[in-house]
Amino acid sequence: MSPPANVRPPGLKNVGIEQHLNQQIPPDLTFQDENGKSVRLGDYFGKKPVILNLVYYQCPMLCGEVLTGLESALRVLKFDVGKEFDVLTVSFDPKETPQMAAAKKVEYLKRYRRPGAAAGWHFLTGPAVSIDALTKAAGFQYQYDPKSGQFAHATAIMVLTPEGKIAQYYYGVEFAPKDLRLGLIQASENKIGTVVDQVLLYCYHYDPDTGKYGAIISRVLQLAAGATVLILGTFLVLMSRMGPATTVAGRKRLLAYDRRPTTND
Repeated sequence: MSPPANVRPPGLKNVGIEQHLNQQIPPDLTFQDENGKSVRLGDYFGKKPVILNLVYYQCPMLCGEVLTGLESALRVLKFDVGKEFDVLTVSFDPKETPQMAAAKKVEYLKRYRRPGAAAGWHFLTGPAVSIDALTKAAGFQYQYDPKSGQFAHATAIMVLTPEGKIAQYYYGVEFAPKDLRLGLIQASENKIGTVVDQVLLYCYHYDPDTGKYGAIISRVLQLAAGATVLILGTFLVLMSRMGPATTVAGRKRLLAYDRRPTTND
């Protein structure tokens, strides 16, 4: 997370990430999709978890790295964009256009190369009032530099619940597919994923400070102890059922062996 504003370098005092976990992303904010159609953020809520990332399409550096890192992580996931979850990529530059959003969508869908992704990965632009409300709700702080004509900004993606509440933050420009998978499963309230994923979520806990999942040793030990008891119990039950018959059969084999005729050379 970002240091306090009073200790940030000049020009970055308004740049950072302030976590607003469980904060509702305003569903009534209006934007334009990549086709120029007016949409509400709430149009994308209600059914699936959502990955939200805030960029600007003409960014010469970090935003492209974030999108590339996100797409690389999504390509590893067995979950599909548009099926188990959706992605909202929103420009925080009010001067950018739906045409820019459309070009960026074509670029990253070409890399992602999965059917149905076009219906689940949305690239939005919008007016300053909507952008301000969205970035404030998400805790995403950025600053325009008139000298360079660029924005100074932090890098993070957010996982939202199907209702549009912020569940997790992931920082940087590369995102661990395992953490992202667990975050999506947890945000969906276990409506996606497998039994193995449920066990992993029992053993791993999301740490907001690092934006990663870490093992809970006590739960790992509980599961290990439970598995050991189960294995030993199964072994004892099997032995108790097989024991007498096995003993009798063994005695008969020994008697038959002792009664074998012998020959002298």
